[in-house]
This record gives sequence, structure tokens and C-alpha cells, in this order.
Amino acid sequence: MVVLMKSGRARPLWSFPAVLIACAVLSFISGFFFASTLIVPDSSAGDPHRLRLTEMKLDRMPALPHGVTGEPRSSVIPFQILSWKPRAFYFPNFATAEQCEAIIQIAKLSLKPSTLALRKGETAESTQGIRTSSGTFVSASEDSTGTLDQIEQKIAKVTAIPREQGEAFNILRYEIGQRYASHYDAFSPAEYGPQKSQRVQS
Repeated sequence: MVVLMKSGRARPLWSFPAVLIACAVLSFISGFFFASTLIVPDSSAGDPHRLRLTEMKLDRMPALPHGVTGEPRSSVIPFQILSWKPRAFYFPNFATAEQCEAIIQIAKLSLKPSTLALRKGETAESTQGIRTSSGTFVSASEDSTGTLDQIEQKIAKVTAIPREQGEAFNILRYEIGQRYASHYDAFSPAEYGPQKSQRVQS
């Protein structure tokens, strides 16, 4: 805004520093207001000072064109970061109770004592007691109910690794007192010899 002086010259109503300060104040107020519409107190946590983001309505989010292996819409799978070093994520209710029961029925007829990959110099006798569970491997293509197929798709989504690069499901059963001692899921060629493939996530 400008004011016209008696002399006929125009003079700015506000100086440049004043305009700069006003813009900064307005930006802060608008930013605070916008943030307050996205963040609400989490009353379930018992601490009024803790905040959580409101859930976004996925059905209102526009879908983008996708490729042959893509998906037609957005989705959210809740998870908790347990640790960055080592990296560990927790996915609550990743499989439903019905899916878990279906997997138990699929696996229970083919359970066998779990085996152990032996390193150079190890024998079955020297490693006895390291792994005492029972288990079986089942691929999604062997499951006529489609349960493993659904879970495999979900695993591919959260790991961002195509399902074709995954192994068959290793379904394990631990009785009270059974265990698998601390171990690595990857196989070091220096200890186990040459490997055709390698595990990168589990």
C-alpha cells in the first residue's frame, strides 16, 4: 500500500523491514493453525502432552496410474519401530486370528524335527540341543485356501521386496522348553561354503 504526499510523490505506508516481519508473523500463525488441524491429543495414552497424527482417509486420496505389478489404491499397514540399530519393526495384528488358525491346519500334518545348517567342522552330534523345535516349509502355491498368498503379498508390501524373491514359509512349532539358540539367518560363505542365494531380510 502507498500514500500520496502533498508534494505529489508516493511514499510506501510500510517500510521493507516492517513488511518482512509481518510476513514472518503471518506465516508462523498460519503454519501453527494448519498443524493444529492435523495433530490432536492422544487421550488413550494417558498423557495429554503426547500427540498423534489423525488417521488419513485413504478413500479420499487420489490414486495414481500404476504399472502391471502395481496396486490400484493406497494402503496403510501400522507398525512400530522397535530399534534402528539393529533394525527391528513390529507389525501388530499382521495376520488375523483366522489366518493363523488356517496356517496351523496347513502345517501340522507335515511338521518334522527342525534341521540345522552345519558349518565346517560341525556335526549333528556336536550341535545337538541348539535347535529343538519342529517345523515345515510350505509355499503359497501349495495353499488352496489362499491364506499364505494374502500374507505373502503383505510381506512384499512392507519390505518393498518382490514376493518372487522370498522363500517358502518356514512354519515352526515350539513346545514349552524348546528353543533355537542365537543365530544369523544369513549364511556366510566363509563358514557355510558357496551359496546360490542369500537372505537379506527376515
